[in-house]
Amino acid sequence: MNQIDLNNRCAVVTGGAQGFGRAITERFVSSGAKVAIWDPDVRLAEKTAKEIGDAVIALDVDVSDPLAVEKGRDATLKAFGRIDILVNNAGITGRNGTVWETDLADWQRVMRINLDGPFICCKAIVPTMLAQQYGRIINIASIAGKEGNPNAAHYSASKAGLIALTKSLGKELAAHNVLVNAVTPAAAKTAIFDQMTQTHIDFMLSKIPKGRFVKVEELAAMVAWLASEDCAFSTGAVFDISGGRATY
Repeated sequence: MNQIDLNNRCAVVTGGAQGFGRAITERFVSSGAKVAIWDPDVRLAEKTAKEIGDAVIALDVDVSDPLAVEKGRDATLKAFGRIDILVNNAGITGRNGTVWETDLADWQRVMRINLDGPFICCKAIVPTMLAQQYGRIINIASIAGKEGNPNAAHYSASKAGLIALTKSLGKELAAHNVLVNAVTPAAAKTAIFDQMTQTHIDFMLSKIPKGRFVKVEELAAMVAWLASEDCAFSTGAVFDISGGRATY
């Protein structure tokens, strides 16, 4: 494992109880950071925090609820004194189906978590980063946000929106040493697969030239660099980790 210096940095990882979020949390801690896991499954988050160690706290936060996010921010600041890094990782896929088969309620639920959530978290935490004149924000988007997966329009649209949010916010904060970047992974074998049909899983795998899904540890390594001081000139950018699938 290459060493990334996150010593004395304090991070928030949304959806950090499992999957990508847990791997990112583990990599951050091994790099010297303290991490607040924000997750509505607080029991699982507390279990994860206990397993990783004393540098991790777990907070019950629904990222689509502005009041819950503000409470989470305040609790994190009380525990750590600062927030240097925000990883907007929390996300859901919604049910697979064509656009005309998708319920409006399912569409709206996916948008609330995947797009409204990062906006709400950024809105709450950016002022703290501006006051510090330091921050790193990493948005976990998806290759689906670049290409648009059939039978997953709500998920694809939410991730495309997250890429655009990254670019807009990155430009707004570029002069303040607060950098905002996105990553666009291919799918990984995590609990999110439980929300998909096997047909859709097989479709995603067929599109990856590497012939396998991304490993959560591989994504975490990229995110750790983006969260570090070594990432000093990239902002509003999209970093691909799709095993060769990306067409741009």
